[in-house]
Amino acid sequence: MVRAEHLLRALLPLALTACMNPHRTDPPEVHGHRGCRGLLPENTIPAFLHAAELGVDWIELDVVISADGQVIVSHEPWMSHVICTDANGKAIEQERERDQNIYRMTAAQIRAFDCGSLEHPRFPGQEQRRVHKPTLREVVEAIEETAMTGGGQPGYNIEVKSAPALYGSHQPKPVQLAAMVHATIDSLGITDRSIIQSFDPAVLMAMHAIDQDLVLALLVENDDGLEINLQRLNFTPAIYSPEFSKADGKLRVELRDRGIQLVVWTVNEPADIKRMIALGVDGIISDYPDRVLNLIEEHRE
Repeated sequence: MVRAEHLLRALLPLALTACMNPHRTDPPEVHGHRGCRGLLPENTIPAFLHAAELGVDWIELDVVISADGQVIVSHEPWMSHVICTDANGKAIEQERERDQNIYRMTAAQIRAFDCGSLEHPRFPGQEQRRVHKPTLREVVEAIEETAMTGGGQPGYNIEVKSAPALYGSHQPKPVQLAAMVHATIDSLGITDRSIIQSFDPAVLMAMHAIDQDLVLALLVENDDGLEINLQRLNFTPAIYSPEFSKADGKLRVELRDRGIQLVVWTVNEPADIKRMIALGVDGIISDYPDRVLNLIEEHRE
């Protein structure tokens, strides 16, 4: 169950806490990456429901836009040859996968692709099953319905996929993209239980212009450092979210001084998970949320 103070902590200054103790005393919140990609096909309803059943605090997922203006849950704005076969069950050639452009397909056409039956080369323990890329609405409705019957009710950490090279060809431009995603989460009634994250500062700034109360997270995979990355925004984000190897005690203290949370990605190996817990990060995004939850419990003991 998502606690109300989770979002409040993301918005309130933490400088006093930083002065008293540079390390977080509460356990980090657990974000199931693409549901639980290590266990079930990524960004699918079965993966999200299983992550909720495990007890994650947040469902992490990616969104793109279809030709008929629906918000589709997918890591790429095309059909990846690694995880998908086409509507006829045939393999997708790697060199032509970007031609399978979700931005040029309707939601009905997208549904015809199977994106769960192929064995994933990086996740040998993943359970395969035939499944389609869902709309965000389908995902939220499935989780909320399960929650009503006693299942977990996590929040939603929604990554808006966006890259300048794809503006206009595989996605709307940032202002339109942000408006479409915001309209959907608003209509679903989950804005106060959502984090919107992106690597694209333009999308985050467009989101902030629409709704200054949204919890926004800047995803980072470069080595430019905190100052330069924050300067790419015209506001201070609630969350700074780097690849986990870039997180250390110095960054943790600097963020606490600014009242910004530290949520790291994608942490899968037990030794790395333990190190992030000891560092005092605010959140851990993992393909194996079961591992994170178990190690947090061990750490408590």
